[in-house]
Amino acid sequence: MERLPTPPGERPEEADAVVEAAYTATATVSAQGVVTGWSEGARRLLGYESSQVVGGPAGRLLADEGGAGEWEEAAGRGRWSGWVGLRHQDGRRVRLGVLAHRVAAGGQGVEWLVVSAAGGGPGVPGGEGWGDQAFAQAPCPFAVFDGGLRLVRANAGMERALSFAEGEMRGLRLPEIAPAAASEEAEGKMRLVFETGEPQPVEGSFPVAGSEPQGGGWSASLAPLTGPGGRVRAVCLAVHHRADEHLVRQRMLLLNDAGARIGTSLDIVHTAQELADIAVPRLADHVVVDLCDLPQHAEEPAAGPSGRPLAMHRTAVRSVLDEGSGALLTVGETVAYPEPSPVAECLEQERGARYAAADSAFARWVAGDPGAAWIRETGTHAVMVVPMRTRGITLGVALFGRSRRAEPFEVDDLWLAEELTARAAAGIHNARRYTRERTTTMTLQRSLLPHSLPDQAALEVASRYLPAGSRAGVGGDWFDVIPLSGARVALVVGDVVGHGIRASATMGQLRTAVRTLADVDLPPDELLTHLDDLVIRLSADETGAESAGIGTTCLYAVYDPVSRRCTLARAGHPPPAVVTPDAAVYLLDVPPGPPLGLGGLPFETIETELPEDSLIVLYTDGLLEAREGDIDEALDRMFTALAHPASALDTICDRVLAALLTHRPDDDIALLIARTRVLDTDRVAAWDLASDPAIVSEARRHATGQLAAWGLTDAAFITELIVSELVTNAIRYGRPPIQMRMIHENTTLICEVSDSSSTTPHMRRARTFDEGGRGLLLVAQLAERWGTRHAPTGKTIWAEQSLTGA
Repeated sequence: MERLPTPPGERPEEADAVVEAAYTATATVSAQGVVTGWSEGARRLLGYESSQVVGGPAGRLLADEGGAGEWEEAAGRGRWSGWVGLRHQDGRRVRLGVLAHRVAAGGQGVEWLVVSAAGGGPGVPGGEGWGDQAFAQAPCPFAVFDGGLRLVRANAGMERALSFAEGEMRGLRLPEIAPAAASEEAEGKMRLVFETGEPQPVEGSFPVAGSEPQGGGWSASLAPLTGPGGRVRAVCLAVHHRADEHLVRQRMLLLNDAGARIGTSLDIVHTAQELADIAVPRLADHVVVDLCDLPQHAEEPAAGPSGRPLAMHRTAVRSVLDEGSGALLTVGETVAYPEPSPVAECLEQERGARYAAADSAFARWVAGDPGAAWIRETGTHAVMVVPMRTRGITLGVALFGRSRRAEPFEVDDLWLAEELTARAAAGIHNARRYTRERTTTMTLQRSLLPHSLPDQAALEVASRYLPAGSRAGVGGDWFDVIPLSGARVALVVGDVVGHGIRASATMGQLRTAVRTLADVDLPPDELLTHLDDLVIRLSADETGAESAGIGTTCLYAVYDPVSRRCTLARAGHPPPAVVTPDAAVYLLDVPPGPPLGLGGLPFETIETELPEDSLIVLYTDGLLEAREGDIDEALDRMFTALAHPASALDTICDRVLAALLTHRPDDDIALLIARTRVLDTDRVAAWDLASDPAIVSEARRHATGQLAAWGLTDAAFITELIVSELVTNAIRYGRPPIQMRMIHENTTLICEVSDSSSTTPHMRRARTFDEGGRGLLLVAQLAERWGTRHAPTGKTIWAEQSLTGA
């Protein structure tokens, strides 16, 4: 260690005046200021034996009052240097230049390593000619030019660079020695150095004899040589080979390309292959990527491969060899790396390493391990083993080999391989996580969508659901078919904004809410109003911002097979298409309504009559956005597909998807197609009743007579009881006019009693001595289900019986 220069105003100690061999005084001091180590050099310098100092406070050695303050100031740094006054054992004050480094103390925290150069006189014995020797033997070419820009000195490197001896070049200008444009430029920069006294770079390639442009070329720089007073007396020309700069530039370009080419997809195999493709041949002649067999259902994979030997799957390979030789590198096989082996060691140490064929341990592994046969057979002489790690998880290992390129791997090559591998590991980790999350989301989505469509007589229904194929993941599209009272059926299709688990969970909540509101028999516009309030509350609970739910859409339609009328309302959703029996296709003009989550804006309902065998086509916007081009072109293709008649609705669904999909959709697609049916008039019977208790027996006779006409006499007893209670309830609590209707739908018998009162009846438990209150309880016990639905004027109480048992 060199001795620090004497500080200004200080005189060297008299003891330093005696020339002696240089040595270093060393001490270690704990963070608490206790001396923990004392070298022989420290004893020579200050005279204290180790036993006199170690274990005591370091402040006891300070001779200056302010020394302790300087030490406290240095405590917050990682290193410190300065002049310190110390007390010699004989009482003298010794002022020393000191360097202090904060270092680890072998598991005991940190401590300070304090060093100081001691001994040695001013100057170096025999050093007077070292400057000339350094100039002559410097590895870089140097030359000195005088004020006339003529060469006065040149070292051996410059002689080799210009292919002339110094004596041959002395007194000549650079353009005369090496005629070239670069020499003219360099001479112009020399004049600038003399004028400004500032160093100047020489741009372009310096004319070095025999240099190869592809090897990186040579660059030069000019520096002033000043004399007393700072006047420039000469200029020094230094030439540098740019091969290192060329390699650095190539590595940076490779790293930049890797950022754009690695991790372009969420496919594990594809990402591993991207690593191999970009590294061959720019970094290596052969690349092998082996991945651990990590479980994809776990929340996070294990921290590294398990088992001995280490079993991995060969996921990607790339080689400069032809196909015949490259057959040694095959994808899909299982490779077991034994212990010890370079791969096992690198995985255990969690860092990459370089190996050469001459290394004995590496050669033994290659000779004995079948998994390393490709190294032996391809003549690979240099290998880098790099663990694939990200976020503390080991995903696998990448091996880089060279056989055609003669040079071994350098430290910078290993750094580059580690950078490339780290990027690939991050991409593979993201792909695994995406696959895991997508599987979870798909499972949730499938569980929330209807597994089978209900059996009902009003509509024949077919559906399709296609999850998104983009990185965004599965969205929140859904559809549903809900049987309603009076043989009616509700069709629902919706789209929750966003993708992933959150969108799927929100979709499940909305689908449940729609089913609940549909059971109440709300009209479509009122149902969407309640659904709008729910979306606002869900958004506020989750994000604190009501606007987060904007973008969620829904279409709700109710079809009545008795009247053949369809009632619809939509909240920001695409309008449905209708196909008439004569193959005419058109969009229903349903008022759009705002998307769910805005609040405060009304929804409108339209009602239209549909002929029997008409098609109602409900879909989400992903269907029209799946094809490149404008929406009009997509609608034309959908209309063309729908206009072709087909007896099977599944065929129509497939035809629509084939016409509109050319690739995996970027958004979810839900498609629901229903063909209308009509209940025959002989399956529906209705009677107007007077508001008189005596009419109850007549209502029972109407019911039993109709059951006899339908051949359902086995259901007469229960039907009479239900009719009696419903008609009595309407007479007692409702208002005229009163109407009774019976509907025979496949295996279901429906009894309805309507009146003009909007009062909703409620079932209650009658007490022992109550004279009433048991009618609706009796109906609920006798019927499969019952309920109330409201009309613009009045209400209808209905009860359904299953005829299967009868």
